[in-house]
Amino acid sequence: MGTHDHDDKQIRDIFREAREQEETSIPPFDDVMGHESSTAKPSWFARIWTGPGLKLAMGSVATVLIVAWAASVFTEQNRVDMGTPEGEALIGVPEVELAKPDLPETAPPESIVVEKYTPSPVPAEPEPVERREMKAQNMERELFLGDPGVAHKRTKTGLQDADGDGNPNIHGSRSRDVKTIIFKKYSPPPESVIERRGDFNTESYAPISENDFKGVLDHPLSTFSIDVDTASYSNVRRYLNSGNMPPPDAVRIEELLNYFTYNDPAPRGSDPFSVNVEIADAPWNTRHRLARIGLQGREIRRGELEGCNLVFLLDVSGSMNTPNKLPLLKKAMGLLVDQLGRNDTVSIVVYAGASGLVLEPTSGNDKASIREALERLSAGGGTNGGAGLRLAYDMAKRSFLRGGVNRVILATDGDFNLGTTGKGELLDLIERYAKQDNISLTALGFGMGNYKDDMLEHLADKANGNYAYIDSLAEARKVLVEQVGGTLVTIAKDVKIQVEFNPAEVAAYRLIGYENRLLAKEDFNDDTKDAGEIGAGHSVTALYEIVPAGLEYGADGSGVDPLKYQKDRAELKPGRAAGSGELFTVKLRYKEPEGSTSKLIEVPVTDSGSGLRAASGDFRFASAVAAFGMKLRHSEHVADMGWNEIRNLAESGRDDDPGRYRAEFIELLGRVR
Repeated sequence: MGTHDHDDKQIRDIFREAREQEETSIPPFDDVMGHESSTAKPSWFARIWTGPGLKLAMGSVATVLIVAWAASVFTEQNRVDMGTPEGEALIGVPEVELAKPDLPETAPPESIVVEKYTPSPVPAEPEPVERREMKAQNMERELFLGDPGVAHKRTKTGLQDADGDGNPNIHGSRSRDVKTIIFKKYSPPPESVIERRGDFNTESYAPISENDFKGVLDHPLSTFSIDVDTASYSNVRRYLNSGNMPPPDAVRIEELLNYFTYNDPAPRGSDPFSVNVEIADAPWNTRHRLARIGLQGREIRRGELEGCNLVFLLDVSGSMNTPNKLPLLKKAMGLLVDQLGRNDTVSIVVYAGASGLVLEPTSGNDKASIREALERLSAGGGTNGGAGLRLAYDMAKRSFLRGGVNRVILATDGDFNLGTTGKGELLDLIERYAKQDNISLTALGFGMGNYKDDMLEHLADKANGNYAYIDSLAEARKVLVEQVGGTLVTIAKDVKIQVEFNPAEVAAYRLIGYENRLLAKEDFNDDTKDAGEIGAGHSVTALYEIVPAGLEYGADGSGVDPLKYQKDRAELKPGRAAGSGELFTVKLRYKEPEGSTSKLIEVPVTDSGSGLRAASGDFRFASAVAAFGMKLRHSEHVADMGWNEIRNLAESGRDDDPGRYRAEFIELLGRVR
């Protein structure tokens, strides 16, 4: 008989004797507490919890507890070693918040996102602890870095709006940076998830404060950089065609004007563009005069070029996964490929969470290879535009073509949200490449809902480039086929305009548009100050509304109280040229595409006093476009001018209309009547 059997027999004997004693007497209170009585035997209770009974009971209980603990440890060890079935989470693992990483506040966030074209390898035999971690965290975690007071959040399944900006997408625009850790092969979120952002319009535009009148006595000089961008017009068209009015800050009047071509004469001398001025009544205020300054760039034939070194920098992030983005982008770039020849080379760089080289420098004759590389592209992941820009410019430097066109063509919705995302950082980065390496940029915008117009506008400005918005294949054909010379070939850079008004003829003036292009008067002669570029065949138009001398334009005629400590400027003796009858003088400075020293052009202008009816069709059409833009911006200057008047004015200036772009504008006016 074993030891445990013997102990059990003794315990049973003790209980039997206790029950027999219980039948004949009830023990006093002392017996129950374990004290012996002189008149009775110890009770059954006392005999169990004193003496050898207590020792045997305690030993048996301890034995049971030890066996139970050993069994639980053995079971848990087997469970960890053997793992759990695929797709099942460990039972009993608590849901806990991830600890915030101990990072310095200035440490830049990282991004670990694997794109479809470079999938992350899946470990065949992960370590047991890793596997347990993966199961407990359900394969995917997100850490939001930024506000110290915001708890870092883990998403169990799918994507959540963790930062509360109304955007649940991993690739979307956020107010704070994102770091994503992915343990499995990454698959982009379905289109339905991506399109949820459509419910929250996150488009952004640079603020515009409309130019007001300036008195000539106090402000005789008006200085600005030219602008050949056209993105605002096609973006406004997109809004109106969808039945919506555009945000006022989306309307840049200079880009509306420069979307159209005009019949200004081509340059005759050595200058790369001609300067043309026309003056007539202002349609919205016939007491004022309107001056149109038009520049017409010289055309460049393909045979005059050494060739083109082009780098397509294409956004393939998840935000591009809609029909009017990546699919339209691929068709648009295909149109450009059709224009290339044996002297041209094309490289293709893509970026999403990471950047990659899809096509090494390839001859423009090998259209099949270029098209195949374009067709392989698909969208998914975050948007690390900074990494893509670096790689694209490095590729352009590798294939740099002296005497030819060296240009990066960026196609994106502008929604950079990973890596270098700050506007200032990206602008500094791209400006260094433009100045040091003489490589230009063309920015092509796509899509809606999360469109970042302000980012693309500033990138093009800083990168010696131009900017267009592609809302349709027809617009892609205009930009990349019909006007491909102006898009790709720069004939003059850092082009500045300075107008000096004659106080004997002009009381006040205001520049219509170009609010984001204004320069200090000292910048005009400073060759270190950056300005806009003119492409081959480009038309540039600027309008000034002028208050003739003798007319009031403010509460007291000047808008400022008379000076106390010096003579009023009106009493100052005018210069000799003030009596010349000239209204103003237009001065322009520009540099050759690879030059560093500017050249000066001066054109004095007089006013013949022509009325609006005697003005050219170009003048009337341009004034209608300007009125259209001001009306969309709710400008007080056209408050008394109706949509019908603007439409009639545009129709009177339709004239010769290749491409029917003016006719399309008139049709567009019908949508806002």
